[in-house]
Amino acid sequence: MNAISAHRADMLSVTPGLVNAHHHLYSAMARGMPASRGVATSFPHMLELVWWRLDAALDLDTIYWSAKLGAVEAVLAGTTCIVDHHESPRAIEGSLEAIDRACSEVGVRVRTCYGATDRWRDDDTLHQKVSPLSPMTKGAKRGLEECERHIRSGKAGMVGLHAAFTCSNETIAAAADLATSLNVGVHVHVAEAIDDSQAAARLAPHATDEWLIVHGVHLDRTLPGRLAHNPRSNMNNGVGYAAPTTRPNTVVLGSDGIGSDMYEEFRLAYVRLREFDQTATPDVVSGWLDNTRELFPQSKDDRVTWRYPHADDAWHAAFTTGMRVERVETATDGSSSPRIIVDRGTTTLVDEVEIRAKAAEAAARLHRRMEDL
Repeated sequence: MNAISAHRADMLSVTPGLVNAHHHLYSAMARGMPASRGVATSFPHMLELVWWRLDAALDLDTIYWSAKLGAVEAVLAGTTCIVDHHESPRAIEGSLEAIDRACSEVGVRVRTCYGATDRWRDDDTLHQKVSPLSPMTKGAKRGLEECERHIRSGKAGMVGLHAAFTCSNETIAAAADLATSLNVGVHVHVAEAIDDSQAAARLAPHATDEWLIVHGVHLDRTLPGRLAHNPRSNMNNGVGYAAPTTRPNTVVLGSDGIGSDMYEEFRLAYVRLREFDQTATPDVVSGWLDNTRELFPQSKDDRVTWRYPHADDAWHAAFTTGMRVERVETATDGSSSPRIIVDRGTTTLVDEVEIRAKAAEAAARLHRRMEDL
């Protein structure tokens, strides 16, 4: 090794792969989308004005390119594994396969699900409010069938639910029963905003330790399962602080669709925790990153090389913005040789420039459809 190479090696450090415990890969094209038609007066109103319009405009092509762009941006930030939650009410069948294929081509592992919901009536119009006692809609049934089809095909997945306030009791029970039969957990938004504060009471009869409880900001009781904390999203939506250290659940970190830079999420989670508890240290949130890796044990054998000599030290990483990824190697089943999916800061299996260009074209089509809704 010459002097220049030795010096360069001194500026690098290696960590295991990062894991995103709660993503919405379909949101990668949300940037630049049309402005909402009015000012939201509540969290459900914001969903209706913005995110449910995006969901309804998705087709299989835009789902694929959004997932591929999201996967590229994830791996360039050292994230090798993603737990994804998807919704596209007018393109349900085949949506999970499109996400899985896009991520696989980039080299990122994904465990996805379709978020079943009763918010779309059988005539394809939007419910203003879903009654817990209403019957399951055709859309919710199709969403659960998409989860089942994906998992039974041998792909990694979970059974998805949107949020309790958009699901009938029948749909919640059906999702729980399906998850049990498939030996997987349910991935569900829970009490993200005060409007869903009754969620825990409705989910409690069904929840198990295999469930992924997302947000939990307004939980009024303990539910079994891992708690996916999404600090940036919670702050952006103004729904409050989840105070995860006050919960007995194992805490994992997600981005809720705002990118997949998990070290950036780690830093934000830490400063928000410090605002809540000035005695907290970076080691607490570093533990959440480690917990998240348990969702994909393979990630522990992945190697992310950083252009910073102390990326493996929580106290350094918590206060060092802009750490960049030099190389990502993922462990492959049945092989002693890792697969290199990022080298010298760019993807090796796919052309990053081409993906960004095609994703931009798909985003333009998506945004035009949103304008027509």
